[in-house]
Amino acid sequence: MTEFDDQYYMKIAIEEANKAESIGEVPIGAVIVKDGTIIARAHNLRESEQRAIAHAELLAIDEACKKLGTWRLTGTTLYVTLEPCPMCAGAIVLSRVDRVVFGAFDPKGGCVGTLMNLVQDDRFNHIAEVKSGVLEEECSFLLSNFFKKLRERKKQQKETECKNNPC
Repeated sequence: MTEFDDQYYMKIAIEEANKAESIGEVPIGAVIVKDGTIIARAHNLRESEQRAIAHAELLAIDEACKKLGTWRLTGTTLYVTLEPCPMCAGAIVLSRVDRVVFGAFDPKGGCVGTLMNLVQDDRFNHIAEVKSGVLEEECSFLLSNFFKKLRERKKQQKETECKNNPC
């Protein structure tokens, strides 16, 4: 894959992240590509479905497995806007995704290089190639802007509550 390809598919992952944000979800999107074709795409649904495992990466992996008719996703690249967490990194290893490309680093939960690197730990029977920081600024802005708006809404709610019932 070229840098152009990586940016192209990351932009599609960003479109997925925007879908998540439009429904009040943390804006994380994922796309899985095999042989230059998108075989799965997803965005976070954890809040709307109240399911701990409804992360963009897991939903995309599940969709790709169904489409290919196999749990082995060899020959695929996963593009995701945020560095995968331990749960998603584990799914990447166990589903045999060959390559992971992510945008923003996750200092609190990233397990593809930040806190640890589960997808390249040679104690597992599969190791994925990793490329980080693709369209990092765009991906980071999506997240920081989302949480900034969320904090502002919570502050306004608290102020409204205090007006109606003195705090």
